[in-house]
Amino acid sequence: MTRTLRRTRGVRLALTGALLAGLTLLTTASPAVADDPSASASPAGDEAGPTEAGTTFRTATALKQGQSGIAQASAGDYLYWVFPADAGQRPTVRATVKLPESAARRGTSAWQVDVYDGLRRRQACMYGHQTRKAAADAATVELSCVLRPVRSWSEPWANDPLPGSYYIRLTVVDLPAADLGLPVGVQVRTSIKEAGGSHDGDGTLSEPLVPGVSVASTNETGETGEADDGGASAAPRTVATGEPEDGWASGWWTDRWLWTVGGGVLAALAAVFGYSLTRGRGRPSHVPPGV
Repeated sequence: MTRTLRRTRGVRLALTGALLAGLTLLTTASPAVADDPSASASPAGDEAGPTEAGTTFRTATALKQGQSGIAQASAGDYLYWVFPADAGQRPTVRATVKLPESAARRGTSAWQVDVYDGLRRRQACMYGHQTRKAAADAATVELSCVLRPVRSWSEPWANDPLPGSYYIRLTVVDLPAADLGLPVGVQVRTSIKEAGGSHDGDGTLSEPLVPGVSVASTNETGETGEADDGGASAAPRTVATGEPEDGWASGWWTDRWLWTVGGGVLAALAAVFGYSLTRGRGRPSHVPPGV
């Protein structure tokens, strides 16, 4: 009987240890995403970026994830950049405007950075300083916008961020007329933070929201029947954004699989532990076999 009790205690201790290990696995598999606006996102790299900016959506200058770009412009210009963002990522855009000498300016100014998705829908910022005023003696103005996590799929009527191209538009929204045309220097930087599977949807897009991607895919497969001899119709414009370095998400893998598998393991261990508690101590030692 003493051996039976010791064996039962050993089983209970082993199951308890397995349960604790499973809970540790689940709590460390997908770290929680900090919602602190001051938390900095990890850049994908420090590669030098372009030295110019586009003036429309069509001519937006391409940036890689984690890349910065600079440009010289005039106060009043609309400046555009574009970068890719995939499902499960939370993009952050930061912009720094170097203002002219205070002696050349006539008053305060207000600057604004906006972010649009591949359908040119303006995306709201979770955190950051999207619009800021610059005093007449200010040397620079800092702007930032932390977007919502990009989802793999959304309802057609929703305005959720989806995988694809994201356009940055920087401009001045309030400026004395006498200051229009003054030279300014601009630097923008994009960074990406992995948000995890807690923001995944139950579906995927057939193609990322990149302008021209459907036409380009059709031409690559040769289904259009048009000759690729350099004609305008046979060579559609390819968006310069490309795609993330590791490609677009395939849609089937997500860290929610870890939670699913971990939950199944914990359920099985709980069932075994419950059975060990309710099955009893077996046949008493004073009862002979076969009775």
